[in-house]
Amino acid sequence: MDRLAVVDHTDRVLKAIMGNGAASSPIVASWRRSGTFHALDPANRSRSWRLPSPEVATARERVGQLLHVAQPSLDRLFLAVGGVGCSVMLADLYGVILDRRGAPGDDSAFDDAGLWTGGVWSEKIEGTNGIGTCLFEQRAVTIDREQHFFARNSVLCCTSAPIFDENGELAAVLDVSSTRHAPGCAELAHAPGFINLVASAVSDAARSIEVENFRLAFPRARIVLAPGGERAGPALLALDRDDLVIGATRASRLALGINAHTLARPMPAADLIDCAAADEDDVEAAECAVLKRALARSRGNISKAAKLLDMSRATLHRKMSRLKLKH
Repeated sequence: MDRLAVVDHTDRVLKAIMGNGAASSPIVASWRRSGTFHALDPANRSRSWRLPSPEVATARERVGQLLHVAQPSLDRLFLAVGGVGCSVMLADLYGVILDRRGAPGDDSAFDDAGLWTGGVWSEKIEGTNGIGTCLFEQRAVTIDREQHFFARNSVLCCTSAPIFDENGELAAVLDVSSTRHAPGCAELAHAPGFINLVASAVSDAARSIEVENFRLAFPRARIVLAPGGERAGPALLALDRDDLVIGATRASRLALGINAHTLARPMPAADLIDCAAADEDDVEAAECAVLKRALARSRGNISKAAKLLDMSRATLHRKMSRLKLKH
């Protein structure tokens, strides 16, 4: 990147940080975290930080089963996007790239960019970027070229999705990145329509990893679909032979108010969902049944019903309004 382009990018980032756009723009908010909280300089041209092999091996051990579970999804995702110069990566909770897929002809470009096994892509180290910003916001993000904090990263387009473990905790990030410098990179890789397709594919792959990891974490349990939809990922519950809830994905925890405390004591599945009715075609009806039972048990008292469901009054009111329930 030439000196003038670096100056222009730096000026734009610094002006945005000094302005009032952080409240309305997630990108500017991330730039402000990068420049103010982490004290990074957008003009910094230093080579990206990379961990030595022994530390990468230790990081891979910390991730454990999840890394093994992710292998088929990484392979399938690379088959879909590798032909246009994209690299597929899995990073841990600290932004360390643990595994990657890339075409041999593109390797030098990604190695130079720091998108390589052992590279550290947290916001603290690299400022605004797909992996680091996804980790901070715990949602799928795309950081396209000049949206990166460092001018040297503005040749990249990075699309990332979070992966949550069997306990509903953030565990890893799945990322697909492209670079203008990769020999196999076509203009298609930076086209808005293609970026949207990649974002969808990355999110689907991340959810697939979560589902398989959840199933392996509860190998003897019955896995059922819980009410709550798919916005936050796969909404699944693990039930033992007595139909007691012994596990829940992040989406189920958010939708049903389940947490570590409620899972620590026996919880009949019937108190959360009507298992006979909670099939994939009627999850809204199942959620409605859950709320109706809680309201009936509390004799219409919203505060008591919310307490029974381990959720706030405001959350219960929103759900009742969406489902058009009266009390």
